[in-house]
Formats: sequence, structure tokens, C-alpha cells
Amino acid sequence: MAATTVTDSGGVRIITEVIPATDPRAAQLASGSRPSAPAVSSFQVRGFRRAQPKALGTIHIFTGIIHICFGIILTVSEYRTPSLPVASGVLFWLGLLQLLVSGSLLVESEKRDNILLVKTCCIINMGVILSTLVATLVHTTAITHNIPGCETNVPYQLKAEWCFNAENKILSNGLDSMFVIFCLLEFCTAVAALAFGYDAIKQHNYTRMAL
Repeated sequence: MAATTVTDSGGVRIITEVIPATDPRAAQLASGSRPSAPAVSSFQVRGFRRAQPKALGTIHIFTGIIHICFGIILTVSEYRTPSLPVASGVLFWLGLLQLLVSGSLLVESEKRDNILLVKTCCIINMGVILSTLVATLVHTTAITHNIPGCETNVPYQLKAEWCFNAENKILSNGLDSMFVIFCLLEFCTAVAALAFGYDAIKQHNYTRMAL
């Protein structure tokens, strides 16, 4: 039987009822006060959305398209003597496999309340971080080297005519410098997405343990 206590305080009457554990209403109250799993997941995903994943994903998609477009143009124009970025294929695998995939997942996470999607975004963005570091190394190495086909391996070696045109090297260095800036932007974007995603996953795991 439930015990009822009536208390008067400041013109307000407070009625307190103690329900025994055997009372069916106790189970209903316990289940009603505990947040459901979808609600918890939705709360954590909303925390991840503070990073504006749609904006971050748009940046990744935009830079990924630029990488692929320039990769096609440079591959066609340098098919005889490809430069280091073209020969390594960094413009394609960074633009397609990482940036477009990561950007699409980030944009999709703006629409769905799915903590698994947030975890996938974190994994992909870890790959983006590593890839941008490798790409930066490739582009900076290309800046410090001569134009392909213009290296001097033996004394008095004849060079092609374009090797004496300084504008070619300036253009090549300008493109590589631009890609280094893009890699820095992509690196910062991936770090921001990873930081907010890790925070959401950590809170989600803590909430599950607390439940």
C-alpha cells in the first residue's frame, strides 16, 4: 500500500506519495524516466552538429572536385613527362577516395540522427588528415625539384627547350603552392570534424554506461 504524506509550506500543500517496488506503477515510472536509446543518440548527434558538418562536407566536396579537375588537366598536359604529383596520383586518390567520400558523409550526417554515421565520419576524417599530410609532402617536394625532363645527370647534358623557360617552373610552383594551401584547409576541416565527432562518441558511450 502506498504511503501518503501531506506537508503545508508557505500556503502551498505538498502531497508526497511513496510507491512500493511491488506496485505496477513503479515499473511504469522507472521506464518513463529513463531516456530511450534513439533519444540519447539524437542528443549526441545534435552535439556533433555544432561543428556544422554540412558546411565542412561542402568544403571537402568542393576541394575534392578541384583536385580531380586539375588532376585530369595536368595528366593530359604532362603525359610525356609527368610531374611528381601527377605521377603519384595524389590529385585523384585524395580528391575522390577521401574528400568526396568524407564530404558526402558529413553532409549526410546533417540529415540523419545516427551515431554510427558519426563514427564513420571520424574514421574517414582520420584518413583525410593522414592523406593531406602525405599530399603536402608530395607538393612541397615537387616545388624543390626541377621540372621533369630537365634534370642534369651528366655534365654538358643537353636540355629541352622548355627547361630554359622560367615561366614553366613558376607556373608549376604556383599550382603546387595552391594545392598546399588546399591541403591545409582540408586538414583543418578534417581536424574540426574529428574533434566534434570524438566528443559526441565519448558522450554517447558515457551515457550508455550511465543508463
